[in-house]
Amino acid sequence: MSLQNASIKLTYFIIGGFDTVKRPVPVGVVMLITYLLAVFASLVNIIFIVSDKQLHKPMYLLICNLAVVDIFYTSSATPTMIGVLLAGVNTISYVECLIQMYVYQVGATMERFSLTIMAFDRLIAIIYPLQYHSYLTNIRTLVFTYILWIVACSFALFPPVTAAPLPHCYSRLRYTFCDYAAVMRTTCVDPEKYFNQVAIISFFLSFSTFTFICLSYCVILFFVKILSNNDKKKMGSTLVSHLICVSCLYCPQFVIVILTRFGVVLTLEERQGLLIGTILGPSLVNPFVYCLRTKEIKSKIFKIFRKVTTAG
Repeated sequence: MSLQNASIKLTYFIIGGFDTVKRPVPVGVVMLITYLLAVFASLVNIIFIVSDKQLHKPMYLLICNLAVVDIFYTSSATPTMIGVLLAGVNTISYVECLIQMYVYQVGATMERFSLTIMAFDRLIAIIYPLQYHSYLTNIRTLVFTYILWIVACSFALFPPVTAAPLPHCYSRLRYTFCDYAAVMRTTCVDPEKYFNQVAIISFFLSFSTFTFICLSYCVILFFVKILSNNDKKKMGSTLVSHLICVSCLYCPQFVIVILTRFGVVLTLEERQGLLIGTILGPSLVNPFVYCLRTKEIKSKIFKIFRKVTTAG
């Protein structure tokens, strides 16, 4: 009997990335706390920027967009993993699994795009400081952002559209949520061809966005010498914040996507740990970085804190 004939009709998947008999509950607790902190910090950024008209500027609109992306990205997979670890809910319906795969891919793509357009914003601010507000208006910033969301949603269609028509021979996922690789390994076909296709798309997105960010930094460093000391300090603080966010996103991604393609063998636990890190790491670090390193947002937080302390 061929594998094609041995296929089964799936209504749900079993999430097998964690040991459901001896669930690492402390890991689930840490993930839950991290997830709640990430969502809370991102919501704080969004509320502050939306409610304060003085912050309705391109840079802050992009920070607000990044906060939305962080919530979207981490919520695509983290609740499922927490449910497995803390509640023992280790099944997910077939349709929900495909939706989760799509939402996760959109979030992962938008994380790259968001940091790229933020680098572009800083590049325009350095090269054309006097014309910055005429070149990059709020309307243009919003239009650029909407276009990136549309492009990300289009790229993210490839994994679920590819996986949906294939026959399945297994119902158990090797990983901790409905990642494309996990779903493809449940099919009755050789997944290597499909992995290569997705690897090409992922490499193109990661390489092009990361290259643009690096080139923008090179240009910024070239032009920064013409700034005054005060402007250099302000720009340096913004760039350091951006660099921290870029590092948190791309470092684990490059280990997973690129190094493994050059013969670096990762165990299943190491791969899953890096995958969880790419989801929770940026979503937690990004909002706190911009809360604590952006002067206007930080001063607003301190004012609220002082009011609460005085009232108490």
